[in-house]
Amino acid sequence: MKFHIPFNKPCIVGSELIYVGQAVANGHASGDGPFTRRAQKLMEDRFGARRVLLTTSCTAALEIAALLCNLREGDEVIMPSYTFVSTANAAALRGATPVFVDIRNDTFNIDERKIEAAITPRTRAIFPIHYAGVACEMDEIMAIAARYDLLVVEDAAQGVFAKYKDQWLGTIGHLGCYSFHETKNFSCGEGGALVINDPRLEKRAEILREKGTNRSQYLRGEVDKYTWTDIGSSYVLSDMLAAFLLGQLENMEKITARRSEIYSRYVAMLAPLVERGLIRTPSVPQHCATNHHMFYLLAADIEERTALIAHLRQAGILAAFHYVPLHSSPFAQCLGLPQTSLPVTDDTSSRLVRLPMYFDLTDQQLAEVVGTVLDFYRNKGAL
Repeated sequence: MKFHIPFNKPCIVGSELIYVGQAVANGHASGDGPFTRRAQKLMEDRFGARRVLLTTSCTAALEIAALLCNLREGDEVIMPSYTFVSTANAAALRGATPVFVDIRNDTFNIDERKIEAAITPRTRAIFPIHYAGVACEMDEIMAIAARYDLLVVEDAAQGVFAKYKDQWLGTIGHLGCYSFHETKNFSCGEGGALVINDPRLEKRAEILREKGTNRSQYLRGEVDKYTWTDIGSSYVLSDMLAAFLLGQLENMEKITARRSEIYSRYVAMLAPLVERGLIRTPSVPQHCATNHHMFYLLAADIEERTALIAHLRQAGILAAFHYVPLHSSPFAQCLGLPQTSLPVTDDTSSRLVRLPMYFDLTDQQLAEVVGTVLDFYRNKGAL
């Protein structure tokens, strides 16, 4: 079925295509070319990050982070179950065990109050995910990590250009991971970045990203030839994709401003449903500055959620639910992970509906989406 209002739509807001053409004309379309350096520097300067390395995806950045954490078989990594599979795969690929913790009922981020009870002598790291561009409670998480000598890897796939208090997401933990996938606020189709905040990890991160070689040192003239010095893989983003991404990053304020407008209109127009207790809409703590990555609502139960999504689809509008909790997945059972009671995760995952959210969503389209949601509840006799 073709949807006249899609769930997501890539956008062009600046010099993206001009930059791609320049990357090709430069004769350097592969990784670590001039556009890669410009995009990395822009993020380093804008976010006050020590070092940013573009990668082929946020998945790749998480895999590098797991290597930098020296995860090995038998180690444990604490994370929410309500996250994308890449967060857990990064640990599982190293032979480590994901240890799932429930989420908060307000932000749907990992519940920092439940982390300490999950720590064992085998715990090596905490991987918090900033859900929907709203920050986890990083002060508490970093304090716990310091007490137990653990590394913190921020899965900030959804959190680029969002803040916790006065710090940009991805720059608070020892490492941060960004996504520039098509569905994210700033995109190059497929891409990511590793943010290195701990200077002890910087040199090895370069090597792991470059297939286990010291090529970056060679290009800087620090060694006279480059060679294989560690494990690694091909995690370097094409300079053509970096060129497109640079055009997006140069317009972060413009993109975020429009997403903020859409988000605010959703809140205002759906307020009658919230006031009647029919749905819940996102909650953002005062000390968090969101990037308005997504807009969602919580229906009464899974049956209502399923019917609402079907109603929207019938009207040509594509809405979606989000993660299937990892603790209930087939692969978690294959790993022999213990059956864990995560009531907030299970409840949230069964009721959450993501509405269309993208830069080019017009006010007329937005009104149609909301009108279709309101019609659904009118048809139920709730309005």
